[in-house]
Amino acid sequence: MAPRGAQGGPLGRWLLIALAIVVIDQASKWWIVHHYAYDQVRVITSFFNITRHHNKGAAFSILAGESGWQRWFFVGLAAAAVGFITWLLLKHGSQKMFGWALTLILGGAVGNVIDRLIHGYVVDFLQFHWDFLRGIWWQGNFPTFNIADSAITLGAILLILDELRRVRSSR
Repeated sequence: MAPRGAQGGPLGRWLLIALAIVVIDQASKWWIVHHYAYDQVRVITSFFNITRHHNKGAAFSILAGESGWQRWFFVGLAAAAVGFITWLLLKHGSQKMFGWALTLILGGAVGNVIDRLIHGYVVDFLQFHWDFLRGIWWQGNFPTFNIADSAITLGAILLILDELRRVRSSR
């Protein structure tokens, strides 16, 4: 018997959504790379800029200053995550919030790993800044991020909400 995903079931739909996230993420990064010089900033609003940054590390530039081994570490970690998430979607793809959460994380992880494979770093370009962040981050700038990071973050939030909902309904 073929897995439901092979017949266009839940797995197939989730993978198509993840692919759409990857395409949007990569298209946005392609545009930034071809229209912005490194560190160029375009002010959009009083709290939002478009800029081009490169992140050799993980979230918040963790391990960015290392000698280069982190690139392959993050590629391997993402490959393992892609396999595990695909398996979870195959087994639990009928659970909508759980499926959305995993799909967002999957699409974001693949989008960022493509950057690591092509460039050796992740292209970031969305920059928010507020005065109240000055005590936390340099000049009040929240760390620059991209569409893939946004998808991963939203997916993580949905995972937490799904688990809270699951715990609440089991009481």
